[in-house]
Amino acid sequence: MIRFLFLLPVTLCLIWFVYLRIRGYSLSQGKQGFIYILVSSTTIAIFYSVMLWLTQR
Repeated sequence: MIRFLFLLPVTLCLIWFVYLRIRGYSLSQGKQGFIYILVSSTTIAIFYSVMLWLTQR
């Protein structure tokens, strides 16, 4: 499960990219969405890493 955690931001960015294209927005207009996706995915990854580290003791 943890080894596939990198798929979360990849999938969300792909969905966001498709949404931008369908609505006719440019990538520069949707840049803030990509930043939100990467920050939230990083937060989730850090949380799971800390929980894994804490529970392995």
